Amino acid sequence: MPGTLFRLVCTPATIDAAPEGWVGEMLEEGELALVADDGGLDAISAVAHHLDLVTLPLLRTEEGSEEQEATVMRYADGKPLVWIASSFGETAREWAQARGPMTLLVDTAQPLTDHERRRVERFVVILGRQAE
Repeated sequence: MPGTLFRLVCTPATIDAAPEGWVGEMLEEGELALVADDGGLDAISAVAHHLDLVTLPLLRTEEGSEEQEATVMRYADGKPLVWIASSFGETAREWAQARGPMTLLVDTAQPLTDHERRRVERFVVILGRQAE
């Protein structure tokens, strides 16, 4: 999507557990790419239906966590990134701190808490203000 302010990377489970309308609000100025989880294609399709999307970017699955993180980092390219995952390796944390575009890493093995959703919302608001 041209003109998007940021990219959001997460699993389908993250979307499933979000309050109604929250993901749609976040994606008004962003784009979503999913990383497959235990729900497989059914979970990805459910997200597409929930968001009323015909297509939905899916990041390829890698053998190990370091390779998976490298794929997400490559996908981020030069865009600000909201990355929600159960954990992050040291390489991903260092990359997030060192890169020019703003990056928000959200460590959560559970559905996002209210506090974590507010962090994401604040991040998106800041990006919007910077774009004005």
